[in-house]
Amino acid sequence: MTDTLHAPPPEDIKTDEMFINLGPQHPSTHGVLRVGLTISGEMITKAVPDVGYLHRGTEKLAEVRGYHHCVVLTDRWDYVAAMPNNLVFCLATEKLFNYQVPERAQYIRTIMCEMNRIASHLLFFGTYGIDIGAFTPFLYAFRERELVLDLFEQICGARLTYNYIRIGGVMVDVDDKWVAKCREFLEYFKPRLKEYETLLSYNPIFMDRTQTVGIISKEDAMTWGLSGPNLRGSGIDYDARKFEPYAAYDKVKFDVPLGKTGSCWDRYNCRVQEMYQSVSIVEQCFEQMKPGDFMAKGVAKVPKAPIGEAYAHVEGARGNLGIYLVSDGGQSPFRMHVRAPSFINLAILQESLVGKKVADVIAILGSIDIVLGEVDR
Repeated sequence: MTDTLHAPPPEDIKTDEMFINLGPQHPSTHGVLRVGLTISGEMITKAVPDVGYLHRGTEKLAEVRGYHHCVVLTDRWDYVAAMPNNLVFCLATEKLFNYQVPERAQYIRTIMCEMNRIASHLLFFGTYGIDIGAFTPFLYAFRERELVLDLFEQICGARLTYNYIRIGGVMVDVDDKWVAKCREFLEYFKPRLKEYETLLSYNPIFMDRTQTVGIISKEDAMTWGLSGPNLRGSGIDYDARKFEPYAAYDKVKFDVPLGKTGSCWDRYNCRVQEMYQSVSIVEQCFEQMKPGDFMAKGVAKVPKAPIGEAYAHVEGARGNLGIYLVSDGGQSPFRMHVRAPSFINLAILQESLVGKKVADVIAILGSIDIVLGEVDR
């Protein structure tokens, strides 16, 4: 007797294509992202990311604000890793004005950016677990993330949008009490990282859902202009902190974690391994940092930049974050453009989702780790 239940369909039977919306309200889109999916059965034939639901025009707003006031705008881009946003604008402005930042301020900037990287990657770790169907990692990650935010609140009064890194240095110096509390956190955090890997990284179900899914080749990663863990997950060894160092990154030693196949798991694992490196960087900064000024001399309250242009970029939590400033000699930037890594990383979805199953869409989207505040700006 023929098994009609498992028999393949006749060749003359074809399924109709269907258009469905993923988002912008879907919790797994990690923000107000809409992806228009055309599907044939369970397979995706076309994917169109649709952005702009969170657009606030910060690049245009900068044209009517003073340079100091623009730092506040940067917090709202990648709002789960705002310290590098503050830093990249200040670096571009300092190039424009030719300010010399004190060494202690450079170390403090590095510490804050790496602590913020940890907080950002913890958010990714927890929410990516939920995307795949594991709720417990979220509770573990946010337990530690709250401790990092406590440190930020203690130093600048804010837990999300900091406005801490300022043109010429930082808002306030770190005292011995804060340093001791941060060291205590690092010692507490290191064994927790190993727990994370036991809990999720090598979980058989998680590995099955991610290790052979969403593969991005080295060639595609470079062609699409990916950066950050998404680029390094494909095995390309580039990190702005290492190859074009800024702040105090040229004074510390750290490794750049790389993936092998460019799968969802590789991108995930790069972020987990980066947290180990961030801990090491912060510890080295504490060992090397000496007393001194935390703000450059001669920074005007209402500065007028010389006519010219400047570009700076940093290795943010989501990739290469750049700022291009043009000055006409006034109190505000004549033009400001943001090279936002999430916006560029997101574009590859229109290629990487095609040919995949609907069940894999969330795994691939989550592995890109986007923040829509940075995409839309």
